[in-house]
Amino acid sequence: MALRFAVRDLTVVYPASEGGDLPALGPVTLDVEPGAFVCLVGPSGCGKSTLIRVLAGLQPPTAGSAWMQDKLITGPSRRVGLMFQSPSLMPWRTVEGNIGLPLELAGVSKPERAQAVWNWLPALGLADFSQAYPDELSGGMAQRAALGRVLVQEPDALLLDEPFAALDALTREQVSLDLMRVWERKRQTVIMVTHSIQEAVLLADRIVVLSRRPGQVIADFDVPLPRPRSLSDVYQDAFAAVARAVRAAIDRA
Repeated sequence: MALRFAVRDLTVVYPASEGGDLPALGPVTLDVEPGAFVCLVGPSGCGKSTLIRVLAGLQPPTAGSAWMQDKLITGPSRRVGLMFQSPSLMPWRTVEGNIGLPLELAGVSKPERAQAVWNWLPALGLADFSQAYPDELSGGMAQRAALGRVLVQEPDALLLDEPFAALDALTREQVSLDLMRVWERKRQTVIMVTHSIQEAVLLADRIVVLSRRPGQVIADFDVPLPRPRSLSDVYQDAFAAVARAVRAAIDRA
């Protein structure tokens, strides 16, 4: 079951190295409906990653609150999958072993792990690389394996912090399409940080723009493109209109 998230007057302040406080985020009030694909965009350092960490239960708020369903977020949940920029694959484990690691740690039997992994390998384009090691993979394949490690847990929500930022443009497009395709299988709630406006418009139902630090919501756009989507959608007038509006909001930030 896809999850609902809500934040209310959320603020995060970090201690500064030279003393004093460093406001990072907020106040932010935001609702994300179950099954929505939401992208967070905004200037570097505006608190997008901080918001992801709060929703993942890894960062306590300084003030305000964050909720998953009707429960206050006080720590990580097994219902939430989290992915950062670096794939962080274990070099001594194969693709199959890396993807299945969370299930192994959870005590799932070897046959069940293998079946769960193979449920995802074809969709991720990794069926022919199940026994390859990380140093034998391209950057795109490594990110697909990292995504598979999240998806194999069958989470009800995905929190993605610039997962494709280190990829070249063409590989990034392809892996983004892979993400969209596998998301359409289950329609989990997705909240994704990206610096690419095109990526946000292509993937998201909704784009939330944050201001400069401390980040606050300054714009919130619905993406009116029908699904399923493809790269050809970037040439549509509706796509360009949303991209221009998002760019204008970021420039105002």
